[in-house]
Amino acid sequence: MRLSAVLRWATGAALVLALPTAMAAERVQVVTSFSILADMVDNVGGEHVEATSLIGPDSDAHSYSPSPGDVRTLSHATLVVFNGLRFEGWMDRLLGTSGYQGTLVTATDGITPLMHDGHDHADDHAQGTADPHAWQDMARARTYVTNIRDGLIEADAEHEADYRANADRYLGQLDDADAEIRQQLGGVPADTAVITGHESFGYFADAYELRFLAPEGLSTATDPSAARIARLVDTIRGQHVQALFHENMTSPSAIIQLAEETGLPIAGTLYADALASEGEASSYIGMMRHNAKVLHQALADGQATAVTPD
Repeated sequence: MRLSAVLRWATGAALVLALPTAMAAERVQVVTSFSILADMVDNVGGEHVEATSLIGPDSDAHSYSPSPGDVRTLSHATLVVFNGLRFEGWMDRLLGTSGYQGTLVTATDGITPLMHDGHDHADDHAQGTADPHAWQDMARARTYVTNIRDGLIEADAEHEADYRANADRYLGQLDDADAEIRQQLGGVPADTAVITGHESFGYFADAYELRFLAPEGLSTATDPSAARIARLVDTIRGQHVQALFHENMTSPSAIIQLAEETGLPIAGTLYADALASEGEASSYIGMMRHNAKVLHQALADGQATAVTPD
């Protein structure tokens, strides 16, 4: 082979090898605060985005502390998406430290939040604050999607048509899943109550007419005291609680102790603030379907049965 031909072949091969890197560099670099938002961004952005989640699957947003690596990640982003409603009490400081100047999307903009008397995510632990877990209602999740769509259009107007088409398709999938969940949970008796690891299912309860309780004062960082466990045992008996559920990103110790003291079954694992690393609950829609399926299997006949936690 002539030298000139060898050079042409080598140049062509180098270009082919460099193509994936170049394509990745051309994508809109989106940073989200946690995994559920990253999945939504992937669905709306499609091939035009590269989404990075600061808090990964099966990871706890409550105990999260930004790292120097997160500062570097934000400094290279074109778009940042976070939940809002004080879910990420560290976000303002992180944005300030990174010097980020790009498009910023608060996914809950336009949502009227539920209010509650505890479980505040902000640093000052104020009482009577907005519940930030609005993604647990798929009707409200539509607002997340439209806010993400508009943010992507602002950051990358060249692909506006694709973002709108992707968002419309995804919104249709949300509607289908929402209708499926409503039908599936329609057979659960209205007075049924369940207990999960922490207060994160208020919107799910509001949307699908279930009752969720959580150990008083329980955070994901520490286990409740013996006195709190005792009070919750009284609540379980007084409120006719039917089942206990693990959460994928909280300590199981309190739920296990409650099961031992009350004889209630641990009926499975629910996903609240983080997607699963793999399997059905590794996407937002899959997570919601998984939660509905586990609840239906445990509660539809009014008699909860124990299953092996996921």
